[in-house]
Amino acid sequence: MSAVHPTAILEGDVELADDVVIGPHCAIRGPVTIGAGTRLLGSVWIQGPTIIGSGNTLYPFATLGLPPQDLKWDPAVAGAGLVIGNANVFRESVSIHRATSHERPTTIGDGNYFMACSHAGHDCRVGSNNIFGNGTLLGGHVQVADRVVAGGGSAVHQFVRIGRGCMLSGLAGLSLDLPPYFTLTAANLAGSINLVGLRRSGASGETIDDVRWSYRTLYRSGVSPRQALPLLRERESHPMVAEYIEFVASTRRGVCPGRGKSTRGTAAPRAGA
Repeated sequence: MSAVHPTAILEGDVELADDVVIGPHCAIRGPVTIGAGTRLLGSVWIQGPTIIGSGNTLYPFATLGLPPQDLKWDPAVAGAGLVIGNANVFRESVSIHRATSHERPTTIGDGNYFMACSHAGHDCRVGSNNIFGNGTLLGGHVQVADRVVAGGGSAVHQFVRIGRGCMLSGLAGLSLDLPPYFTLTAANLAGSINLVGLRRSGASGETIDDVRWSYRTLYRSGVSPRQALPLLRERESHPMVAEYIEFVASTRRGVCPGRGKSTRGTAAPRAGA
């Protein structure tokens, strides 16, 4: 049987698994479903439509599923809501907003660690096993793959994509797409590869070599990332290189540069860039 503190407020359609713990002064306004083993330590606010999986831990003042910060969206409209996976940790004052559509919810995968005051805006799609340092900000519609580490105070512009295994330096801003296993060393500057992340993920020596080669091809061949696609395709039979080809070919905001001065611009790349 779930344990609900007498000071907690549950309204509407709220479905709790048997061993959910709801601490003091929590407020849950359905429709909300919470899976087995999830704990709300206290003073947590959840608004539906929200689905939370198993084994999650929510610290005080975390807020999940509240209306999006979008002036075009009526906050009284529920929309597609928020879906959260399993074994995530949301520390103090983390905020995750629900979607601005009726088709696809804001989604958070499994095993993510959101440190205090970090934020994921409406319509974000966050993968699994990511770490977001204190005060990390993800704008609306941001896509984050798996095993990304974001340093404290890093900020990501709306509609940006972050590939798997990336590292974002603390306080750095990102308004362009960051390819897999690259490190954001300054605003919009992919200054190196995330070698530590590669090794911790168990990547083979061949995979690491492919990441190094892809980085050099994108940033040291004297052409723009898009213009480097034919060069990358020389090794498209390598799975890691194929991942870079797909990532660069599908960018809409443009890809971070890898040398020279960092750029704060958010404009789309020029034709042929």
